[in-house]
Amino acid sequence: MIRLDPATASSGAPPSVPAWAITNAGAPSDGAAAFRAGAALGVLDTLARAQPAWAGVWRQRLALSCAAASMRLAGRAEDAAALRDAWYLRPAGADPGPAGTIFGAWRQLAGQPPVATPDRLEKILDQLGLHWDVEAICEHIDDMARSGRPAPFAAAAIAAHVVAIRPDAELLAWWLADLVLAQGLRWPRPLPLLMAQAFGPSFRAEAGGRRIRPGDENFDRAICLALVAAAADACRLAAELSRRAEKLLAAVPKLRAKGASDVIFLLLNEDAVPGTLTTKNLSRFASRRLFERLQQLDAVRELSGRTTFRLFGL
Repeated sequence: MIRLDPATASSGAPPSVPAWAITNAGAPSDGAAAFRAGAALGVLDTLARAQPAWAGVWRQRLALSCAAASMRLAGRAEDAAALRDAWYLRPAGADPGPAGTIFGAWRQLAGQPPVATPDRLEKILDQLGLHWDVEAICEHIDDMARSGRPAPFAAAAIAAHVVAIRPDAELLAWWLADLVLAQGLRWPRPLPLLMAQAFGPSFRAEAGGRRIRPGDENFDRAICLALVAAAADACRLAAELSRRAEKLLAAVPKLRAKGASDVIFLLLNEDAVPGTLTTKNLSRFASRRLFERLQQLDAVRELSGRTTFRLFGL
């Protein structure tokens, strides 16, 4: 059960990536790009290992960002808002649809240890609409772990390997890149990072130029630069969620609803919570009143912009 103490929201302001690492001035050499990535990941490592009250929602927001970028790669039109709807407004146990299923793959990445087992990868392949020999993938990931290659280059290598064998499996390549990165850094849970950068400037040889795909020339350097940008984004998100979680936990003593603790727990661990949530301690009517009270206390935001079928979150 969640500790309902505002002090657990954060042990202080989350760290940020140093400005010198983020700078876009000039085209850095391979060595400079790797050095910047090391500095950025060193900062992010602190957050990846910490367990603040808002760690769950932080990871799920990162998963949503990667899922939204995945839609472009998959040739789909859904944005983050549509993915939220597909996942959180469906009936319990119902199929979230093709886009929601891809979102589920990123949620799984964020929620489980960075272990690649045949059963797990079989499920991920199914969610991404792929069929492949999972044993071969697992063996290659194990070989990568034993190689001692620095984590950013191991992530680049697994992505390049997947796309070299299956050009149609780039979504899987990015998913595995984050998993292998977490393995190399010995993080307790992966952070969905790289897919959200795949169409950004880190993977452009020049402004408006062709996208650098896994295995292309300079892909290792692009991965390093993308990790700097991803780490900076993740740290900014952490700082924002830390402030919002502090407000939420400060509001807890002012709540009288019997099932309030269940809602607080979900708000700190999920990207969104339906306004019609029901639990054994909370009816739909009581849930609506609770969210209205939390809004009055400026402790949550309504995320959908609608007056019905509303979703709430930090």
